[in-house]
Amino acid sequence: MNPLKRLFKQTFIYGLATVMPRVISFFLLPLYTAVFENASGYGQYTNIYAWIAIFNVFLAYGMETAFFRFYHKSEDRDKVVSTSLISLLASSLGFLIFALAVKQWLSSVTDINPDYLKFTTYILVLDALVIVPFALLRANEKPMRYAILKTLNVAINLGFNVFFLLMLPEMAEQSGAGFFASIYKPNWEIHYVLISNVIASGITLLMLLPMYFKASYKFDSILWKQMMKYAGPVMVAGIAFTINEVLDKILLTQLLPSDIAEAEVGKYGACYKLALFMTLFGTAFRMGVEPFFFSHAKTEKPQKTYAQITNYFVILGSIILLGVIAFVDVLGKLLLNNPVYWEALDVVPLILLGSFCLGIYHNLSVWYKVTDQTKFGAYISSIGALITLIINIGFISKFGYMASAWATLAAYGSMMLLSYYFGRKYYPIPYNMRKILFYLTVSIVFSILSFYVFNRNLIAGSILLLLFLGLVYKMEGDKLKSIFLKRGN
Repeated sequence: MNPLKRLFKQTFIYGLATVMPRVISFFLLPLYTAVFENASGYGQYTNIYAWIAIFNVFLAYGMETAFFRFYHKSEDRDKVVSTSLISLLASSLGFLIFALAVKQWLSSVTDINPDYLKFTTYILVLDALVIVPFALLRANEKPMRYAILKTLNVAINLGFNVFFLLMLPEMAEQSGAGFFASIYKPNWEIHYVLISNVIASGITLLMLLPMYFKASYKFDSILWKQMMKYAGPVMVAGIAFTINEVLDKILLTQLLPSDIAEAEVGKYGACYKLALFMTLFGTAFRMGVEPFFFSHAKTEKPQKTYAQITNYFVILGSIILLGVIAFVDVLGKLLLNNPVYWEALDVVPLILLGSFCLGIYHNLSVWYKVTDQTKFGAYISSIGALITLIINIGFISKFGYMASAWATLAAYGSMMLLSYYFGRKYYPIPYNMRKILFYLTVSIVFSILSFYVFNRNLIAGSILLLLFLGLVYKMEGDKLKSIFLKRGN
């Protein structure tokens, strides 16, 4: 099969694995924005999950990417699996003991209620324990099983959220002094959100336990040191990525006046979710392309294939950028179940474009991954994190969440440009820059017209989107048909 066709097939399945759970979880957005009526409750929720994202990176410490690298180049793959499992088991259990022992201190550092922190710790540990099993499914090209498990995880989470937040209060009221009244606690919304997550993560781990039972549990200290050497810069890059992704929510909580901080974070966090369509696409593409990068690194002239992949990513990403902006008002009213959140819709174009730049960066980052120069990933993402910090700290007090949106775009845009610059020097790839810049420019100009000039008019936005789709079909139609419709090689 044509390697690009196989890549897009796997990316489609990984896309389902990413999109379907997120589509299911998207139902949580209108649920939460309805339950947290004044936006401050959603602000607390946003702050908790921002910290979860940061701790997730520390608990993974780059092991997933290191696993892919060593699994594909090692002659003893079982040893790679068992060494990785033992490493993450030990570190996760160590963190569990540490976090519960210093719960009050962590609470003061993170601004998370100690009661919430207990459940947060369980979520972090359970998620860390499934890193290697999920990575093994991807490495062995089993995207369907991966997709099913990921979808079940979010479906279970959604089901328990609906039960606890919608059904249980009514059932408790109807039962009087019965069973449901005995387990229901008023004003426990965030507790119930976290408990639902713990249950879903626990069931997911149970479904992946057979992989733990099949492992040989032979720890190779030399291999582990090699993996950690490779993973270290990846972890630094991951921390920097996470700072770019979530630190703005934390800083908004800290730097805005206390009487409005949680509400403003809630509005920003809810509208930030509308950029999820670009994040979904970028994540799905990365899930399929990352193993592809490593497995094709030793083929003849892989750079040409890498260039084609980036070209198609930009085309599809440009369509998503313009599509979401054209329908932003519709999406806002459909998914944000409370008008109080709509005033933050102005952040959506900036966050969308920033997420698009991040997706392009992930495609450009192939050069330092296949050449084992992951330190550059750490350098570049650290620069992005520094930009995030400077803009947020310098301008939040004056411009509020709009400063955070601009910081996201500036950080990811800078990372994209830096990766392209260094990639040309250390691992030249023949990107078709004229075509890439053409699609980027047209989609951005059309987006500006739709959002700002035509003031989010649905008809104008739809016409611009159709014009862009027609342009793409005219320029790329024959090539796309040759990839997807041609049989065999």
